[in-house]
Amino acid sequence: MRIDPSSVLIRTDRWSMVAGVTFRRALGPFDATMVVIGGIIGAGIFISPYIVAQRLDTPLLVIGAWAMGGAIALAGAFSYAELGALFPKAGGQYVYLRDGLHPLVGFLYGWALLLVIESGAIAAVAITFATYALHMAGASDAARVPLAIAALVVLSVVNYLGVKPGSRVLNVLVLLKVAALAILIGAGFLVAAHSTWLQEVRAASAATPSTIVAFGAALVPILFAYGGWQNANYVAEEIEDPRRNLPLSLIAGTVAVIAIYVTANLVYIRTLGLTGLAGTATPAADVARRVFGAPGDLFVSAAIAISTFGFLNLSILAPTRVYYAMSADRVFVPALARLHPRFQTPGLAIIVQSTWSCLLALSGTYDRLLNYVVFADWIFFGLTVATVLVFRRTLPLDRRPPGTYRAPGYPIVPLLFCAISAAIVLSVVRADPVSAARGATLIALGIPVYYWYAAIQSKDSKQKAKESTEPL
Repeated sequence: MRIDPSSVLIRTDRWSMVAGVTFRRALGPFDATMVVIGGIIGAGIFISPYIVAQRLDTPLLVIGAWAMGGAIALAGAFSYAELGALFPKAGGQYVYLRDGLHPLVGFLYGWALLLVIESGAIAAVAITFATYALHMAGASDAARVPLAIAALVVLSVVNYLGVKPGSRVLNVLVLLKVAALAILIGAGFLVAAHSTWLQEVRAASAATPSTIVAFGAALVPILFAYGGWQNANYVAEEIEDPRRNLPLSLIAGTVAVIAIYVTANLVYIRTLGLTGLAGTATPAADVARRVFGAPGDLFVSAAIAISTFGFLNLSILAPTRVYYAMSADRVFVPALARLHPRFQTPGLAIIVQSTWSCLLALSGTYDRLLNYVVFADWIFFGLTVATVLVFRRTLPLDRRPPGTYRAPGYPIVPLLFCAISAAIVLSVVRADPVSAARGATLIALGIPVYYWYAAIQSKDSKQKAKESTEPL
């Protein structure tokens, strides 16, 4: 069967026209690129590189692992660029899974995104932001949860008022976090290097895994750190000339992050040495103290607070478009598909996601919930890239508009990405089968919800068909 890209999305388009309000194309290529960079860079690059250093025995392997992770992320961005250029609609990943595989698969992605993946991440990152902001101000941790909730409320209001205000705040925050990393990286190259930092080799023991196994284990936290490029696809319907600008922003943003991550880790190893990096959970702070002295701790706390605040802003701006698209298809709460008549934003979807995130932050269970389904991100990454293979068959290149972006390296690159995604998921399941099982259960709870809404939709359609055939 062949698919016409103008027809597979008619459900969302029709709903928007009935509502009388459509999205505003207000994001230029720079804005879209900031969405990509802001979606990838959070607090991880300031904190987590020590995990990779603990799993690998030489500096070259550590740097090579970060470069390899970047190459895998870029392969994913290539595929998402093709899908975004082909279907530049709100909801991004949900749309590709819905039309490429099955509506249920798309729904389960959106269900998991709202239930835990995005909302849990928002709650956890909000707490991280509050922790570092309070540390920077010298205030008590007792205000951590109230400050986290206050940050979510402020950012929700900003994004409720329009995609452009939210984008402007995001642009400033992304530029600030990139500037902070640039200062840290540049200054790190100016201080004296750790002796024999490039030649350091950790002694192997009988319990040390093989290099291949260790390299694979190191890639897991690296690939989690590189996740987030898909945020630009969520807001495709709000990007100017998305068939051109969406692929451009995905590739440019991902390449920029690769450069930042690799050079940041090079500075960490050069300054601290492999053993020193593996022995600290705060590598950025350690490097900053060596570079700037006592104020270095304040510098890193400010950088992490800015970075996490920017991540929160994007998490409120972009994923809410997925819930809009699901509801526009009438397989989720219909009210979430309504755009604000003045601000042209999915206001209720923003309120629902932010409220749920605040409840998770108050409950203190956000971190445990996040662990249950963190592996789901890579399940859906792999499935989404697999739709590139489906659409190449159902919508051949010769039937696409001239100049439509196509991912390079087809079919080898997407197949390798799918295989790597499967390996990551299996690795997470093997490391924590209980959490993976609970996460799978939470996702599976979406199945009866989908079929309940589908049954309502089918009943309404039959009733309307019956009414249309009845004589006046």
